[in-house]
Amino acid sequence: MKRWLICTLIWLLQGCSAIKLGYQQLPTLSYWWLDNTVSFSGPQTPAAKEAIDKLYQWHRRDELPGYAALLQRTAELSAGPVQSAQLCRVLDEVQARLDTLMRQAVAQAAPVAVALGPRQLSHMARHWEQQNEEWEKEWLQGDADARMERRLERAISRYNSFYGELNATQIALVKTQLAQSPWTAEWGRRDRQRRQQDLLSSLQRITQNNMTPAQAETQLWGVWQRWLQPPDAGQRAVVQTLSQRACENLAQLHNTTTPEQRQRVARRLRSYERDLLDLNQP
Repeated sequence: MKRWLICTLIWLLQGCSAIKLGYQQLPTLSYWWLDNTVSFSGPQTPAAKEAIDKLYQWHRRDELPGYAALLQRTAELSAGPVQSAQLCRVLDEVQARLDTLMRQAVAQAAPVAVALGPRQLSHMARHWEQQNEEWEKEWLQGDADARMERRLERAISRYNSFYGELNATQIALVKTQLAQSPWTAEWGRRDRQRRQQDLLSSLQRITQNNMTPAQAETQLWGVWQRWLQPPDAGQRAVVQTLSQRACENLAQLHNTTTPEQRQRVARRLRSYERDLLDLNQP
């Protein structure tokens, strides 16, 4: 799971300045994304928008200062060599903050979920089928070498955005790490479909059994927990291995970086910290 958290955190930070510019539009963009997935009916729209707005206001008021403080500590940590355990502690804090966010999100989403009908759930299933086709085109096309090249290109692009251009030795290290990873596109597809089916099945139970919002909230929180910790022992073992490897790999790469590359990371993180503090202003 920590591998996924690292990728998510890097993606969020890469877009942080854009988020600062467009943060006021997040409720609108979030509704558009959800409506595209679910296709709300006219009567469902006001409740969905209200839930999104409440979550947004809470997040801006209560959560942004904590993220800014985390960025400050991470900037200080990045100035020197790091150990994998230190990075795992940072990612554990990110996980805790995501749990807090999701606890609020499912509380707001539960009244919306109980109002969904078969039409919306069918629309969601079809939408995911289309999304999965696009995912498979990106990650499953070509032979093993072609897939590895695409994975390497993505990874190098993420690292370059923080450290600047990686040198040949660092690129070779990243390629070795990817080659040794237990993650495969086939496993990724199965895990993606598992999570989708889990949510869809839970929403079906909520609507078919006429659950209350409180019962729906419990169902949705269970989905989030299973997304993080798969019930299947084999899948869970892969997730745990990916988590540990993610910390080790990032620490290993960071410890090969030059003072200039580390300074670049620290400046980036402090810039993001300022962005979040600015967003938290009234």
